[in-house]
Amino acid sequence: MGDFFERVVDLEATAEEAGPLAGRMVDWLAAEGIITRATSGDGVYSPSTDHGYVPGPDWVRAVADASDPSWLPGPVAVLVGRAHHVGGQGEDEADSATCPRCAARTVVIDHPESFEADEEVWQPFREGIEAWKATGRGEVPCPACGVPVPVTEWDFGPEFDLGALAFDFWGWPPLGVRFLTEFRARLGHRTGTQSGKF
Repeated sequence: MGDFFERVVDLEATAEEAGPLAGRMVDWLAAEGIITRATSGDGVYSPSTDHGYVPGPDWVRAVADASDPSWLPGPVAVLVGRAHHVGGQGEDEADSATCPRCAARTVVIDHPESFEADEEVWQPFREGIEAWKATGRGEVPCPACGVPVPVTEWDFGPEFDLGALAFDFWGWPPLGVRFLTEFRARLGHRTGTQSGKF
């Protein structure tokens, strides 16, 4: 069975901006009745926090379909701090990385031949990401064109994002397009959306 989540990752907020921006987003979600100020750890399995905000009386406004009256969503966890975010189930590496300079795609997991990362290929990316987490800066030279590229500029595909702020909606029905559009507008940054299972 397991527990499902839908995650929105802010791809542009700096570590310094993330905390205050998280506070403003929580204020807005609470004012809209989508969450409450109460917190709970029930059903929260986010990597950097074990609690989230309990859904509010108007949580249905955030989802695409609330026709199942028995569906009760779980808390919304707010993740603050530079991190890599992975959708899916149990993976910790990106499938590939596309260079923003030359558009060359580096394959990390060669599906369907393999379901594990090629460690030699992934190692420079892992080191660049760890440097970025620690200092806010990290680069990886493109294997094709040789240009050093900040890790935050690489395209790792839809289920692997880097960001200093993310929101995990645990056990919610799929979020609605209208809600996600307003959510992104209030963040004021590019976002990535993931789904996964714990």
